[in-house]
Amino acid sequence: MKKAWLIALVALVLIVSACGSNKNKDGNASPAAASPSKAAAAPEGKMYIPIISKGFQHQFWQAVKIGAEKAAAELNVDITFEGPETEAQVDKQLEMLQVALDKKPAAIGFAALDSQASIPLLKKAQEGKIPVVAFDSGVDSDIPVSAVATDNAVAAGVAADKMAELIGGAGEVAIIAHDQTSRTGVDRRDGFKKRIEEKYPNIKIVDIQYGGGDHLKSTDLAKAIMQAHPNLKGIFGTNEGSAIGVINAVSEAKMQGKITVIGYDSGKAQIDAIKSGLMAGAVSQNPVGIGYETVKAAVAAAKGETVQPKIDSGFVWYDKTNIDSDEVKAVLYE
Repeated sequence: MKKAWLIALVALVLIVSACGSNKNKDGNASPAAASPSKAAAAPEGKMYIPIISKGFQHQFWQAVKIGAEKAAAELNVDITFEGPETEAQVDKQLEMLQVALDKKPAAIGFAALDSQASIPLLKKAQEGKIPVVAFDSGVDSDIPVSAVATDNAVAAGVAADKMAELIGGAGEVAIIAHDQTSRTGVDRRDGFKKRIEEKYPNIKIVDIQYGGGDHLKSTDLAKAIMQAHPNLKGIFGTNEGSAIGVINAVSEAKMQGKITVIGYDSGKAQIDAIKSGLMAGAVSQNPVGIGYETVKAAVAAAKGETVQPKIDSGFVWYDKTNIDSDEVKAVLYE
């Protein structure tokens, strides 16, 4: 009996000792006992930087992801890249930002869907000494240590100049914008509008609608504008989804050659439309460059190095005349 009792006691001691080995000297769980999600997100010895985009459905964001992953590989850091299903899901994006903050990353890359709604969470990042690099779309705050983006107002002004040239400097035009809450949505809308109003008194912007970057909704909006304004000469779509919606609407209404379509960004649908003549041209950002520079700036900021407050990733105008040039091919994506 005594021998059996002793064996049981020794076994119990061994079990307790084994359990205790998963604690460090402060009584906390050792790294080996960390949750799988945290271990995967920030493996020991590597800097972890979450990149939160405005969406995931457009090829533009996939191109940004490629650039971010390229920089991460070169700089030997770990990143995650995510965004909400649609660019209308501000609340979903804020949830992603909160989850990223909870992981205590070295830095964060963030493309805001709403230039103001994210500020309280960005203040938390600042208080936690987590540098934030804004990309594509900034926020109404000086919290981000850097902003990597196209000068959208200037680029949209170029789109307005091209529109004016193509419609002969007179007539009615409209804008299908992706939103009125992000910096990109506001700057592209206002950049186009301001240039038209300042330089082309014989051109009238008859309507501005917001399709949330969704090509189906943008198609319906463009159709409604064409029906309400039978003398319409042109439509500007402010991002990939908006532009695709305009292309579809013009094609379905059999208004090719009557409505001048100008887009923003790239993607196979826009490239094909330009080659076929359905779309006159578009402004393309450098999405791969945006992703690359975002991670590069985030790593530098996390190391305490000086980063430029604004990093202009550039843009090009492309149409049927230059779409196959090396300069344009370098920034287009399908």
